[in-house]
Amino acid sequence: MSINARLGCFFLATLLCAGGARAQLNSAPAPAADGKIHLDVVVTPRSGPPVGDLQQQDFTIVDNKAPRTITSFQVVTGREAPIRVVLVIDAINTTFTRISIEREEISKFLRAEGGHLAYPIALAVFTDKGMQIVQNFSSDGNVLAGALDKEDIGLRDMGRSAGYNGAIERWQHSVQALQQLVAGEAALPGRKIMLWVSPGWPIASGASAEYDTKQQKQLFANIVSLSTQLRQARITIYNIDPLGTSESLTRETYYKEFLKGISKPSQVTMGNLALQVLAVQSGGLVLSSANDVASLLQQCLTDSAPYYEISFDPSTGAKADEYHHLEIKVAKPDLTARTRQGYYAQP
Repeated sequence: MSINARLGCFFLATLLCAGGARAQLNSAPAPAADGKIHLDVVVTPRSGPPVGDLQQQDFTIVDNKAPRTITSFQVVTGREAPIRVVLVIDAINTTFTRISIEREEISKFLRAEGGHLAYPIALAVFTDKGMQIVQNFSSDGNVLAGALDKEDIGLRDMGRSAGYNGAIERWQHSVQALQQLVAGEAALPGRKIMLWVSPGWPIASGASAEYDTKQQKQLFANIVSLSTQLRQARITIYNIDPLGTSESLTRETYYKEFLKGISKPSQVTMGNLALQVLAVQSGGLVLSSANDVASLLQQCLTDSAPYYEISFDPSTGAKADEYHHLEIKVAKPDLTARTRQGYYAQP
């Protein structure tokens, strides 16, 4: 099948799955939208955990280089933070041998501190069958680890050795799985942290030269839709690369070429939907170059709180899907604020 035909199937599939997800979590109705942009902001020093002692006057929101008035501000600290966590084991983009090591590390993470988890965690596995919820939200790490022990993550038809066409197929399935999981979480109130244990799906940016105008518009629409859904659902993605020190430096950093927000269809490539790109753009982290997956998972949770809930009134777009770049500036030196990097405004 040609790249154009494969991408055509992808666009159709994403449209079909946009209305619902197979990976549904127990959910409650989402609060009504108030038209504001809500940001979950983590502030960190050059080294060490996030800080939670700042005031509203310490922050400035910059929207397309223009300052915005903060309309609400709240500090959320410690284990009282209303955070739900979804831990995803990616069995398509990771080798079978590495999955075995991964499972041991994840079990170690879940069973730490006697299995008493800081936040409720749901366990999901991404295979050829799609995204499957193995265990719904629980604060008992031993229960989650037990469910993981029973899960059969066997050999797969789709893998990293399937060549270029296989890479395109893995990219399609990976993006669809993320969309399904986001749809399943969207109805849940509060902030969500997504820990995706994976080296990431193929970027395959060379395929962009084969896009026709229609495909560029469709891919841009998918980028806008997924970015908006992640923002509205208050999802922060953390990418944990289980390949550790065996990952090549070139592949480990290649995603950085695609971090800039996309403002029009002619700019799109498959790299704009890379897992690492989505993680950084959501305000999360990309962690690699370490073989201790358990410690990296704990680092992600330590990074998530304390944090600041900040909102502002967005500007009206001059056209549909107008991209706005966001920055959060902190008045105190040696502190960096991290949150969602942009949004798409509407007329």
